Amino acid sequence: MELRILQYFLAVTREQSILGAAESLHLSQPTLSRQLRNMEEELGKQLFIRSNRKITLTEEGMILRKRAEEILEMVRKTEQEISLSAEFVAGDVTVGAGETDNLRFLARVVKSLQKEYPMIHYHVVSGDRSAVTEELDSGLIDFGIIYDDLDTSKYDYIKLPFSDSFGVLMRTDSSLAEKEVISQEDLWDKPLIVSRQSLRGKFITKILGRDESRLNVIASYNLLYNASLMVSEGLGYAVCFDKIINTRGTNLCFRPLSPVYESNVYITWKKYQMLTKPAQKFLSKVQELYG
Repeated sequence: MELRILQYFLAVTREQSILGAAESLHLSQPTLSRQLRNMEEELGKQLFIRSNRKITLTEEGMILRKRAEEILEMVRKTEQEISLSAEFVAGDVTVGAGETDNLRFLARVVKSLQKEYPMIHYHVVSGDRSAVTEELDSGLIDFGIIYDDLDTSKYDYIKLPFSDSFGVLMRTDSSLAEKEVISQEDLWDKPLIVSRQSLRGKFITKILGRDESRLNVIASYNLLYNASLMVSEGLGYAVCFDKIINTRGTNLCFRPLSPVYESNVYITWKKYQMLTKPAQKFLSKVQELYG
């Protein structure tokens, strides 16, 4: 399948109309329709559900859209890398990470590199562990920030010299807000809002000292800001990292957990991956500052 055909396919998914896509691609509608039919015949699958109003994707079409976006992004990055001379370092460094105050280290690394390599541009992609590892595996990001339980068979890494500690985000008028420190037992009968990541591998059980099935987990979150809104509306208590939500001037407060449960922080990249020149410079600076 040609890259040109994938670009046609993505244009149709974006416009949700063959006519609209044909106009954006400067093609005739019959030509584009024929290319799409040929693609479906080549794959042996129906990719579109056609109606008078708009075109929607079948399940196979949604799979192809995701892979087509990944393929074209990889082509873009490859062209960029090859086109640059050996003496000139420019391009993108993309880092996937969850929410943590420790991402300040990233700003320090970038600031240290900016003067020497001003044409390197940096992008942070937010997501939990599963999202970060998926994008690492597919080559869409260069590095990931991962906590604990690192798969060293798949990733190289640098352990960063800091950690994140867990606590509880709650309303200032809640029954536990008067306590300076929250014990595990304090939360066993409370409505809990926990991260999607902590529900995998019984991680929440390790943090709270009780099996998940015996906890009152009423909701999960991917981004803590969304969880903070639920807490603010009185839905429950959010188990989370410290120093992410600024509670000043709000009806929220944060209390640390006891016993303290800390997560190690790693910057990771795929084993045997050929890093771009900008990514190599970034990694060298991380090793210089934190290795």
